[in-house]
Parts: sequence; C-alpha cells; structure tokens
Amino acid sequence: MNRPGLAELSSTWRARADFALQALDESALQQHGAAACHHTWPAVLREQLARVLAASDFVAEQLRREPDLLARLHDSGQLGRAFTAGELRAALADALGELAETADEDAMGAVLRRFRNAQQVRIIWRDVTRQTDLIETCRDLSDLADACIDLAYHWLYPKHCAQFGTPTGRYSQQAQHLVILGMGKLGAGELNLSSDIDLIFAYPEGGESEGGRRSLDNQEFFTRLGQRLIKALDAQTVDGFVFRTDMRLRPYGSSGPLVYSFAAMEQYYQDQGRDWERYAMIKARVVGGDAVAGAHLLEQLRPFVYRRYLDFSAVEALRTMKGLIQQEVQRRGMAQNIKLGAGGIREVEFIAQAFQLIHGGRDLSLQQRPLLGVLKTLRDQGYLPDDVVNELKAAYGFLRYVEHALQAVADQQTQMLPEADDARARIAWIMGYDAWAAFADDLAHWRERVAWHFAQVIADPDDEQPRQPAHPADEWQPLWLSGPNQDEAAMLEQLANAGFADADEAWRKLSNLQASPALRQVQRVGRERLDAFMPRLLAQISEHAQPDLALARVLPLVEAVVRRSAYLVLLTENPGALQQLVILCAASPWIAAQMARYPLLLDELLNEGRLYNPPLADELASELRQRLLRIPEDDLEQQMEALRHFKLAHSLRVAASEVAGSLPLMKVSDYLTWLAEAILREVLNMAWQQMTARHGRPLRADGSVCDPDFIIVGYGKVGGIELGHSSDLDLVFIHGADPQASTDGERSIDGAQFFTRLGQRIIHLLTTQTTSGQLYEVDMRLRPSGASGLLVSSVAAFAKYQEQEAWTWEHQALVRARVLAGSESVAEDFAAIREQIMLRVRDDQALREEVSSMRGKMRTSLGSKATAAGTAANAFDATVTFDLKHDAGGIVDIEFMVQYAVLAWSNQCPALLRFTDNIRILEELERAGLIASEDVRLLQEAYKAYRAAAHRLGLQQQPGGVSGDLFHTERHEVRRIWHSLGLAE
Repeated sequence: MNRPGLAELSSTWRARADFALQALDESALQQHGAAACHHTWPAVLREQLARVLAASDFVAEQLRREPDLLARLHDSGQLGRAFTAGELRAALADALGELAETADEDAMGAVLRRFRNAQQVRIIWRDVTRQTDLIETCRDLSDLADACIDLAYHWLYPKHCAQFGTPTGRYSQQAQHLVILGMGKLGAGELNLSSDIDLIFAYPEGGESEGGRRSLDNQEFFTRLGQRLIKALDAQTVDGFVFRTDMRLRPYGSSGPLVYSFAAMEQYYQDQGRDWERYAMIKARVVGGDAVAGAHLLEQLRPFVYRRYLDFSAVEALRTMKGLIQQEVQRRGMAQNIKLGAGGIREVEFIAQAFQLIHGGRDLSLQQRPLLGVLKTLRDQGYLPDDVVNELKAAYGFLRYVEHALQAVADQQTQMLPEADDARARIAWIMGYDAWAAFADDLAHWRERVAWHFAQVIADPDDEQPRQPAHPADEWQPLWLSGPNQDEAAMLEQLANAGFADADEAWRKLSNLQASPALRQVQRVGRERLDAFMPRLLAQISEHAQPDLALARVLPLVEAVVRRSAYLVLLTENPGALQQLVILCAASPWIAAQMARYPLLLDELLNEGRLYNPPLADELASELRQRLLRIPEDDLEQQMEALRHFKLAHSLRVAASEVAGSLPLMKVSDYLTWLAEAILREVLNMAWQQMTARHGRPLRADGSVCDPDFIIVGYGKVGGIELGHSSDLDLVFIHGADPQASTDGERSIDGAQFFTRLGQRIIHLLTTQTTSGQLYEVDMRLRPSGASGLLVSSVAAFAKYQEQEAWTWEHQALVRARVLAGSESVAEDFAAIREQIMLRVRDDQALREEVSSMRGKMRTSLGSKATAAGTAANAFDATVTFDLKHDAGGIVDIEFMVQYAVLAWSNQCPALLRFTDNIRILEELERAGLIASEDVRLLQEAYKAYRAAAHRLGLQQQPGGVSGDLFHTERHEVRRIWHSLGLAE
C-alpha cells in the first residue's frame, strides 16, 4: 500500500509530528551533546516517529511520560523486528524477577503496566509503519496478554498460599491451581490493539487450603486469588492499566460465582448452557494457571461445543444472536460500528463459527480457534468456494486494520467510525488514503460483501425469496397442524388433489406419526422444529411424480430423527437438501433405509455437485488419509467413527450417482472397490501402529525388522473389482516374517502370535458395531484350510498349501485374488505363488469334471428349487423366479467358465493372469483366440446385464431374482457356451 506523507494530514496532526521531532532532537541533545544531536537518530526513524505520533495520541503520551522509552526500544532493535515465540514472556519474567522479595502487589502491578505500555508502543509503531502484518500484531498482543496473566498469577499464588495455605483437592490430595481460560479474541490469539480480555476462572476439585495461618475452602481461596489477579490487571493507576478484564462470560454471568470447580462447570454447560455460550466456548484457551488441568477441562466441555451430529440448530442460534445485536445497534445508533454493524467483523466471525458449530463435531479440522485458519479449512475442505473465502479474508483483514487504526489513537476500545472531519482524515491517512471519501468507499465495499456472504449462510431461507405468491409450504401447514377434530374429508381432498393415489393411506401415515410415542416424548423446541419442517416436506413430496412412495419412504427417517431435531433444522435450512432427500428416498428404499439408520448422511445432501460426483481412487485415499490425520493417534473411537462415516458417505454418493444414471454399472463397482481398498489400507495402518506400540515390530528371517511384511488379499467380488452396495469382503492374510522370532518391544511375542493378533485387530476394526454401524462383513473362509486353518499364513505356508493341499475350487478362487493393501515385497511373493499355481499344466478332462461338480453342488444348494436351479422346463415362465446369480445361465456360470479357462489355458497364455475381473479376462481370452469374439461379447453383455439388474434390485432392497420370462436370450447363450467348453450340468 502506498502510504501518503504527512502533508496529506491536517495542520493539527502535522504540528503534532513537528513538535515530536523537536522533542526527539532535544532528547538527543541531552544524551549526546549538541554536535551529535542531528546524527544520532536515523532519518528513517525520524520519519517513522513523525508518522506514529501523528497517528497515536497514546504513543505521544507514553513518550512524554518516559523520554528514554524510544531510545530503549530503538537501541534494543525491538522496533524493527518481530519477536520470537516466548520472547515477550521471558522479558516480562526478567522484569518481575528484579522485584525485591518484599515487594507488594502495587510494585508488581507497576512493572506489569510499564512493560505493557512499552510493548504497546512497540506494537503500535510496527503496525502504523506497516513493518508487520495483521497476524503478527494480533499474535504479539495475545502473547503479551498471556504473559501478563500467567506471570501475574504465578507471582500472586505463593503469596496467597503463604497467607491462607495451599489449596488441596479433597479426593486427589494434590495441590490445586487455578485454570484461567481466555475467551473471544484472546482465546483465538487475535487480540486487537485495545481489546479487553474475557476470562473464566476454574479449579479442578473442591477441598480446603492447608498449612496457612487461616484455612479456606478451595472456592473461597480461588475467589480471593481471582479478585487479586483482576485487580492486578484491570485497576487504573498512575501507570494506566494492563488489560481491561471482563468476567461476564462465566456461567451465570455477573450474578454467578467468580470461580467454579470443574464438576460445576461441566454440570452447568450440560444442563443450562445456552447457544451463545457454545459460540463463545469455541475460542476458549488456557492462558494461565494449570495448563495440564486446563486441557482436561476443555476436553470435558468439548461435547457441549461440538455435537457429534450435524447441528444446523447453530444457524438458528446465530441468527437469533445477530438479531439481538442488530436491535442493540439500532437502539444505540451504532450503524458505524465496524465490529457490530452490518457487514462488520462479527459477521465474518459468525460465518466461520456457523460452519464450526454445524460440522465441527464430525470434522475435527474445524475445531480450531483462529478465524483465518477456520476460513482456510472451509476452503480446503470444500465448505466454501475459493472466491468466497478470498473475499472474506480480504474483508476481515481490512476491517481489522481499521479497528487497529481506531484504537491506536488513544488506546481505547472502540470500533466506531469518527464523526469529526479531522478525526476522519486521520483514520483515512493511517489506512493509507489521501482522503476520507476514498477510504469510505472501500470500507463500504467490503462491508457490503461481508453482509452478502453473511446472508447466504445465516439468513432465514424463508426470507430469501419474496413470499408472493404464498410459500408452497403454507398450504400444508393447516393439514399437518390439524387435530383429531378437524375436517378429515378436507384433508383427504387436499392430499388427493396433490397427486396422492391413496389419500387415505397417506393421511393414516401422517396421523400415525403425529400419535407416535417418539413424537410424544419430544420437547417443545423439537416440536416447533418438526412443525416448521413437515409443511416443507409435504410441499416437496407433492411435487414428486410418486408422492405416495416418497412419503412412505421419508417418514421413517422423520420418526428416526424427531428426537434429534437438529437434523430437521438442517433440512428446513437447506431446501435443496430436502429436495434431494425426497428424490433419492423415492428412487431407492436402500438409500431411504441408510438415511433413517444413519442420519449423519444428510450432510451429503448439502452439496449436490459432490453428491453426484464421487472421487477417483487417488482422491478417495487422499481424502481419507487427511481426515484421519486430523484425529489424535490414540483416539481409537474417533478413528473408527471417521472410517465408518467416510464409508457411509461415499457409498451414498455412489448409490445416488447410480440411481441418477450418472454412473454406469462398471464404474459403480470400481468406486465401491476403491473405497474398500482405501479403508483397508488405513485399517491395516491403524492395526499395525497399535500392535507395534504394544509389542514392538516383528522380525524377518535375516533379523531385520518388518515394515510391515503383511498383506491383505482380496478374493471374490473385492478381488474381481465387482463390489456391490452390501457386499462383504472375502479376505486372506499373509505375512513374510519369521514366525518363531520375537518382536523387538518390551512386551515381546513371537511373530506368528503377533500376526495372528494383527489379523484379529484388523477384523475387529472392520466388523465392530458402533453408532455408525460396521465397516464391512468379513469372510475369512477362503484362507488355507478354511475356518479350521490359521487366521494368518506365512508366505511359505500359503505356497505349500496351494501347491499340495488346495482343492480345485480354491484355485478357481485364486483367479480373482489380488493384493489390496500391505507390503510390496510380500505382494510380489504372493503374485509369484499365484502365477506358479495358475501356470500349472492340468488334466483338462479332470478339470472340467471338478469345475462342473462344484457348480452342480452350488446350483443344488443355492439355486431356485422350483425350477431345479433354472434347468427345469418351467424355468422360463413368468410364474417362477430366475435367480440372477445361482441359476443356470446366470452370473456364477459365467464366473466358472472364466475360472475354468484361466486354469486350463494360462500355461499357454500367461496374459490371462494380468487381470482379476471377468470382463478383462474375457477380453484376454478373445485376444488369444481361445473363445470366439462373438461368444466373448455375449458373455460380457450378459454378465453386465445380470449385474446391473442385481444392483437395481439391491437398491430396491429386493432379493436377487427376476421374473422367469426375462433374459431368455442371455440364459440360452450362456448355457450354450457352457456346454461348448465341455462343462456338464
């Protein structure tokens, strides 16, 4: 920014600067003599001094009171450099350390005030001369406050203990310390140039002080200590004050006790905490006293601030708070307040904190204090577009610089724009403008942009559009709110006119919901939210082509969430999300059931573009990795919930894309398989970290450590990249370590035991039921020796089993086996074993017989009984069912033919081993001339048609069977090719 010179200021401020320069020369004359007075101060310093004194009466007053202050700051280099972490605290500690042991609190307070004043001069100097940026200025001010609070407390504490004894916990019998929470801008590390500090005092547990001249209970002890600390910081003396201290954010405000035990704090917020207190507690930070106990307290209060579910009720709360602020602004004529007025600093904060309160319970990356950091996360995580975040950051920076300019003048806590022309000229000049008009134009621009963005986030959806004609929900409100004595005939007529084919049934469903036990237990706020939501839902359903179906599928979700009404607020606040809910639930009962069982999925409806565009494999893996990195490594519960939510959310995206027709069958399976692979890699990593932390790392045969020398092999659908929406995972675990060697940890176990426990841990992480369900059903029966075999095999044992003991059907399963996660070296060993087995020369007749025999057993046990698994004469009648998977001519027949072909011919054509999915293996068979091109096309198209039908049935929650009069051509052709390969029924 090109900053205007002093000439642009009025004569008043130029005269002040000239006077300051004269005083500077006089100071130099006194210190250095006449010969040196014009050379002692560098020209750049003289220019900076003139600028700073023209901007700040406070700095002028401090230099008048302490003529040598500028020399001290200049000679120490403090004016021209940033402070390092901890430097302010160390400097204040040194100053307090120079006090005599007999010094009283007045002496300590004087040191604090003089130190604060000097640092305030330094910070204003660097801010006005733009030697620093907004972040450094706020950080310096916050560090200054932290140092003053904590060092003052630790100076007072031993003197208080000498008088009253040491406060001791009743149960722990440990000495107690106060925990000082900094709230608001202090908590966020964003303190402004003349901010007050909002504090809350707490202590760990009740008890009494011991060893003093007079004993006090802990609350009384810390109340008196807190009062002494407030006086040390807040009292106005001849040296000014340290920080204005505000305690009104504590429980019960000014009418409550000054200090609270942890138990009382937790009880208060659990039982009586209000919405605005959640907003305030976002920024709470331990700024003094016992940091370890303070961290524990904040962890105790975290559930109050961040809810595990999507909490759109936060928008209601912020909207209410903003309304109250606006009323106060209007009442007090504060439209020119750049913090509280329209488009001010508070609105930027509200935007960020709305997202934090809504999503922060699940997205831990939003559980942070600094506003600029939150905005960056909102951009990085896709909550807000880049251009919106860039505008908000630019506006926030501009407004905070204006705030600093206003406060630098007289060290007063003000955010009001001045009225007088001289004062306006001064503010414009500090901000780098030649005139007020140009500054005012830019200020108006940024406030308008903030106000616009604020409206997009916080504004009531009913206010977004003019209510002429009436809102569609209005006509449904009387029907929903009608009691049992209302005109039922009129209600039925309204439902029929809206397109309900069975108005009586629709009315019965709505009446049942009204009379449901769940609804009778709902509190007043929840009932109000439901009454606001239901007319909107009915209006949306009435626009659907099948309103009866949509109503039947959405109402179970409503009943499931009615006692967690924040979900209703989410849908009320987001009409687009409500529309997507109706569309998807009507299209798929599987989606409707998922939504009702896991309402957290409603979050996915908020972003239509993301909902219908699931990410690719690399993006999936990266997104999951980043999400888990934001969770502490020792927080297993959060990790498991994050994995489950990730799986649920992305499964929903795939299903939504499938029912919308934007994702073809093959891509659906690809995405679901990529999702499983990404989850398995992270589960293996989690299990490995947990096991090695407990037992150390296992060893290889050469004595080197494993890292991890373990693989997860996928068979069946996951191996063949053909997962469906409810598929389980067929897995096999293999390790490459020395089974006999002990791990290198303190609690060592042998390698075989280590990997068995590792496998058990992986299965536990995948299958444990939490509030978000389980990740996957896991089937381990394809491991060597099946259910009776070891859970984890060594490479050597796996190879021996496959070579000497495995049945033909196990080699068939190996056709679709591939490594999903784990060690590259062991994966190479597995590939070599697989290749060796597949390339074996087999007796073709014996192979046909074994494949045919296994297929026959499966048809007998799993096929349709009424049609002898699709082989009877009535198999093509409309009165019977064709099992897409198990009946003759179906999916398994195609899979068995592919597996037979690989086992029979891979020794002639090793390229058959390149892929594990049926479609691409068929392409290789065609390329090698082993199956005619026409037959390959028939098999591929039939396979895709069957699987597409099975997917559709799955989304409709129906069994995998269709009418027997369907797929005649496909079934005949599959059976023809089956016989052409010499395979028997």
